[in-house]
Amino acid sequence: MQKQYAREELWKLYDKLPQELKEAVFSNETAEHNWSACERNQVPEEKVPQVASQVGNVLMGLTLPKDFQSALQKEVGLKPAIAQGIAQEINRFIFYPVKAQLEQIHRVPGETPQQEGKDLGVPTPRHSDR
Repeated sequence: MQKQYAREELWKLYDKLPQELKEAVFSNETAEHNWSACERNQVPEEKVPQVASQVGNVLMGLTLPKDFQSALQKEVGLKPAIAQGIAQEINRFIFYPVKAQLEQIHRVPGETPQQEGKDLGVPTPRHSDR
């Protein structure tokens, strides 16, 4: 189970985020992509806010993007195929556009340039007809 953060802790983390991530956390576009991904993957309506919470955890730097799919399974209780479908869409439409900023917040001070390029799990999206 993921650690629960107090509202004050979350606001402190939010204040330190790059502007692009701050905008992504509360944007209508993020909410629309989240809703659409859940709808297309037949997520029960009562679980959509939990999926949105997991998206927020990634954007806030609390969860690595590569751990997003497993968080959907463990924390939200989604079946692997559904979690995978949602993760692919969210990676493409929400995480990939802010990939550089996600890498920035997960960078460890003192890392060498080779280490900075570590894989956070935000793949280059495959373009489809959807």
